[in-house]
Amino acid sequence: MGILTPLDEVRHAGSIVEAMRLADDLAFEANRDPGARTIRVLTGALDDDDQLVAIAATHALAQVIDEQADRALSKLLSSERAFLREHAAWAIGSRIPRPDAIGRLMRMVAAGGFGGMLAQRSLEQWAVVTPEPIAVGLEGALLGHADAGTRYRLVETLGLVAGRVATRSLLVVATDTTEDEHVRVAAVAALGQRRNDEETSAIRALLGRLSLGGDYLADASRLALVDLEGGSAVRTEPHDDLRVAQLFLHADIDADLSHAGSGDNGGIATLLVRLGDALVAESGSPVEQVITMSRGSVSEALESVDELRAADGGHRYGRIPLLSDPTPGATAWPLRVAARRGIRRILRAAGGVDVLHLRMADVGSLAAADVARELDVPMVFTVAPDPHSVIRSMELSGRLTRENFGDADAHEHFWFRTRLVRRLASDADHSVFFPRPQLADDMRELVGIDMTSHPERHTVVPEGIDLGVVDRAVREASDLIAGMPAAPALRELAALLEQLPAERRGLPLLVSVGRFHRVKGMASLVEAWAAGPLRDRANLLLIGGDLAHPSADEAEQLALMEAVVPSSERLSRGLLLPGHRPNDTVARWVAAARFGITGLAAPHGVYVCGSVKEEFGIALLEAMATGLFVVAPDGGGPATYVTPGRTGILTRTWDPRALEQSMTEALDLAAPASDQGQPAESRAVVERSFTVGAMAQALTGVYDTVGLRAREAAAA
Repeated sequence: MGILTPLDEVRHAGSIVEAMRLADDLAFEANRDPGARTIRVLTGALDDDDQLVAIAATHALAQVIDEQADRALSKLLSSERAFLREHAAWAIGSRIPRPDAIGRLMRMVAAGGFGGMLAQRSLEQWAVVTPEPIAVGLEGALLGHADAGTRYRLVETLGLVAGRVATRSLLVVATDTTEDEHVRVAAVAALGQRRNDEETSAIRALLGRLSLGGDYLADASRLALVDLEGGSAVRTEPHDDLRVAQLFLHADIDADLSHAGSGDNGGIATLLVRLGDALVAESGSPVEQVITMSRGSVSEALESVDELRAADGGHRYGRIPLLSDPTPGATAWPLRVAARRGIRRILRAAGGVDVLHLRMADVGSLAAADVARELDVPMVFTVAPDPHSVIRSMELSGRLTRENFGDADAHEHFWFRTRLVRRLASDADHSVFFPRPQLADDMRELVGIDMTSHPERHTVVPEGIDLGVVDRAVREASDLIAGMPAAPALRELAALLEQLPAERRGLPLLVSVGRFHRVKGMASLVEAWAAGPLRDRANLLLIGGDLAHPSADEAEQLALMEAVVPSSERLSRGLLLPGHRPNDTVARWVAAARFGITGLAAPHGVYVCGSVKEEFGIALLEAMATGLFVVAPDGGGPATYVTPGRTGILTRTWDPRALEQSMTEALDLAAPASDQGQPAESRAVVERSFTVGAMAQALTGVYDTVGLRAREAAAA
């Protein structure tokens, strides 16, 4: 049909998500008809004002087997448009290595960021066939850079190149006492991956000497020695039980959930802790051990390796050292290599696993999928239209257009993440989905997955919560109203409310819990609440965020809030920002919003979720189980369990005016709804379908099926 037809379809698609999907047809046609006309049309589209078209043309060029197409891609690595540089660095990795592109990719690696990660991936792919030119190029690049951060990235990339040249350079860096310690750690970590290198004896001897100290380099050397030992990431001995690994890289996950709500420690961290406990607690369950992996320090990683080697069951925690300060998920892509090594190490320390469950299209899942593919670990993936739903919401609000898509993509990496979702889904042995009102249609239209194809490999599993935590919180909040002494968490909340001016004490609470991130809409809640008379009817309590040491995302949200309600006026205007709190404390504060605190907060408060998208909503479910009336997004998971007018209100959370009206309406309905049995109805909804026990039972069936299939394949 010629290249113009699919290019026009991309240009005139009804939505951004549809255009991204049609870009695959454009790439297919470019590969099918790789003539001079195709190259001319695509190279012309690279300068298009429609940034979607320019990106689609870049990836289509990568499918044209032609020297002229290769030159065009290489030239794009120096484009003035940052988003095109990134997409070219990604696309060119599928081509034959080009000397003129190697230097440009190395400059991107040196610069760091998401583009540096993409360039590093392409160099890693090329190093399989041309290791020596790339190793020599990286050696030369190191001579031109003194900055420790740049040298770290170049040494880490050198560590991905096999062969004598790279190994000897790594040994030199690791032994150089004048080198920055962080750079030496990059070399040491890379040496730990060279089990079959001809220099393995020298590597082991060096790491042994370096491990004798008591500093960061010594700890990293001990980890590298662990890596040199190797081991299997898949269980090879006969067994009937199941060992399951799950991952969320961007949180500090512990059994007490002490970091909940700070940084990226959101609902997913809570879910993994509760779910892991439930999986191993289920009577008669074949799941004997769950390993929850999250970030940690090098010393914590060493401890978790020892603990996992000695463990014989239960819910255990594995630490992945990212050799970096804690980084928000959106900017963590350069940690891919460290994450991959850490995940491989934990799986081996555990003696192998039967199933690896991934849940998000982030750098952790990217790294873990590489490990699963390399070591043949069976994989389950929870598929959600993320970032597809965010793209759609931003387009509807007018914030995302074809003309600014590339610029937004350079920050949010929408294109890469949508492709990663599809790749993870296609690689998975089994896919899990959240309930949605039009699940099959959304998966087909947004993600490109046909759920009717191989339905035996697809399972819908709602998320669930621990009702025991909620019930204890409700009991304590109810007891307080009845005159019983306040529990410690409620005393803390009372002290917070006492700081309000007298005229604001006794107003009901609008409460929201979660990460301070643009997708969670915390600043949008402040804007909607403060815009009109709503601010005089209720105080706004936002629980979450590390206020003392905010991440970049948290700082952005706090700045937006500051522009609406200056920090000096927060208390006088009724805005309460206490920061993050442990999960058990949060549960008690949410319960207090329902019952009130005599003289400080009126009963019949409302829980508000202002998320741009919410795939399911753990905090919403907890609020409903508490008996609170809720305001929730009108798409995704909440639409399957919130009954409008009875248990809550569904609204366009991306529209501040609609959000304000919905919060006002919710306050009007909360008291009469409570009198009509809404708290019991809300709890019944959760108890019937959304407990963590029910979720564990459903996933156990999935894991059992995947594990059995893998064992049968191994025995065949």
